[in-house]
Amino acid sequence: MDIRIQSQIDAFFEGFPIKQAPQGQILVQAGEDPQHIYHLIEGRVKQYDISYRGDEVVLNTFKPPAFFPMSFAINRTPNVYFFEAETDIEYHQTPFDDTIQFLKSHPDVLFNLLARVYSGTDGLLGRLAHLMAGSARSRVLYALLIECRRFGTPRGQGVVVALNESGIAAHAGLARETVSRELKVLKDEDVVSIIKQEIFVNDLGKLSALVGREL
Repeated sequence: MDIRIQSQIDAFFEGFPIKQAPQGQILVQAGEDPQHIYHLIEGRVKQYDISYRGDEVVLNTFKPPAFFPMSFAINRTPNVYFFEAETDIEYHQTPFDDTIQFLKSHPDVLFNLLARVYSGTDGLLGRLAHLMAGSARSRVLYALLIECRRFGTPRGQGVVVALNESGIAAHAGLARETVSRELKVLKDEDVVSIIKQEIFVNDLGKLSALVGREL
């Protein structure tokens, strides 16, 4: 992010106290209207729904310096999702009206927010294509690719992602048993290695090529 834009965002949110929440704490419940805007300083927050089977389906993951949920703030769209700390987090909590006024008075920040929304939308559309037309393999590959690009940690020639089978299942909309089978195939193909609770993608370029061939 542009340093000038980041400094404007920091200047606004630093006017509010820093708060903490532990991993697993739900910030907003599905079916309830959010009471604040959350500006993430440290950690990750996941936005998810619960399927008819009772499975968690992750729709989006926020990382610093994201602030959310903007859909409700701007449109007062009824909230049907959970927002939960995926790790221990630090954040600012701000009133809706103050945040909207800040955005209106800082068009460059608003434009940056719009750019990030469109970038996220592109990712969601790609995921939707794999969910609608792809196989279980395709969905696992795409979930891994997005995780690598957004949150992965480079290590040697590959990338480490802090997701286990259950985490991939939640992102791909699959049963954990299905993900386990697909990961075993990818491991046999030398695409990934499993290290405790982490997955090591041996070659990000190879993973990207596989995703492109799956649809």
